[in-house]
Amino acid sequence: MIPSNPGTAAGGATGTTRRRRLVLLMLLVAYTFNFLDRQILGILKEPIKAELGLSDTQLGLMGGLAFALLYSTLAVPIAWLADRVSRTWIITAALASWSAFTMLCGVATGFWSLFLARVGVGLGEAGGVAPAYSLIADYFPRAQRARALAVYSWGVPLGSGAGIMFGGLMAAWVDWRWALLLIGGAGVLFAPLFKWVVRDPVRGGLDGAEAGVGGAGPTADAITVPFRTVATRVANVPAFWMLALGAACSSICGYGLGFWLPSYFMRSLGFTLSQTSVYYGSIQLLGGMAGIWLGGAIADRLGAQDRGAYARTPAVCYAVALPLLLLAMHTTHPVLAWLLFVVPTGLNLAWMGPVMTAVQHLVPAHMRSTTSALFLLVVNLLGLGMGLWIFGFLSDRLAPWYGAESMRYAITCGLGFYAAAAVLMLLASRHLPARWVDAAA
Repeated sequence: MIPSNPGTAAGGATGTTRRRRLVLLMLLVAYTFNFLDRQILGILKEPIKAELGLSDTQLGLMGGLAFALLYSTLAVPIAWLADRVSRTWIITAALASWSAFTMLCGVATGFWSLFLARVGVGLGEAGGVAPAYSLIADYFPRAQRARALAVYSWGVPLGSGAGIMFGGLMAAWVDWRWALLLIGGAGVLFAPLFKWVVRDPVRGGLDGAEAGVGGAGPTADAITVPFRTVATRVANVPAFWMLALGAACSSICGYGLGFWLPSYFMRSLGFTLSQTSVYYGSIQLLGGMAGIWLGGAIADRLGAQDRGAYARTPAVCYAVALPLLLLAMHTTHPVLAWLLFVVPTGLNLAWMGPVMTAVQHLVPAHMRSTTSALFLLVVNLLGLGMGLWIFGFLSDRLAPWYGAESMRYAITCGLGFYAAAAVLMLLASRHLPARWVDAAA
């Protein structure tokens, strides 16, 4: 039974393990819809390209820049608002909004109508992630946060994998438009259920914070700070920039691979659309979920004695993943390629739990939503805004020399960003212990 006023008791809505797990499950489902709607174009772009007559460069702009424009920039003021009002209302409105725009993508008639609908998806999703990070930090004690954030981050492989499998099979069996309409419609229906189940806990209640938020919004004594104060604080923290730029370099490759690998499998390995959906969807689901959980679990264990482990863990993962991906991109045997892709897919997502935990602890509890949004602004403007475009641009430029194999070499060139990510995370690990904030002050 859901408490009628979960923000009043000590710990508020976070009172029981069962309650925490239910809220985490609802947040995970919402994040799964977030990534499903965001990434489904990766598998649908070949039939979309054929019907609407688009180039790889246009597909990259539509999949990345169109989404990232408002997603990255509006996430900051929305998160600033989430530090003051009900976070659950913001997530609910965002979920309904991006799902409705996903449905509009299904009725697009050309590049610009699809581009603008994708801008709308980004507008909605701008309010979905940073408030959720803040909620999780207030539902789970510090010793469990990396694992809780890792479970939440399962929405990335679940959404990506489900989008690839469902979208590809639906497009192969019926039509790409119906895939978008059905996925978007499901998100619209889930939004009111999410609001009914998830309530706002006490802000910083598990860190000894004095500011409180009940189910309806902030109390009169809630701590609020100007946006400029939060921005100035994080701008002067070197660890913030190293974490953000490291995650951005990783995301350039991560988003680029997620969007363009389906095309590579079809163009270079000769897979059909339905074969690609099952093949790559299984890679995302199995590799992604295992890697995210592994990163969170290792960081929680090592981070209890060494805060630098929250950045060092993903750095090691990148260093191991890079050579495996290089081998995978030049292997034509489907089974061997699957094995070589599934391991680095997990390692490349292992940063999410540890790094987002570290970002939460660079500031007091009442600044977490805004700080998370500033972090995501850097990560997504560079990672999502540039990653998809870079690979598509390189593929078009290499096509005169490599033909259908141009995507293979475009992806190979882009993998160098993982090396940069590893270096930046190692540098961040040296600064984290001195900047770690455990309490509200």
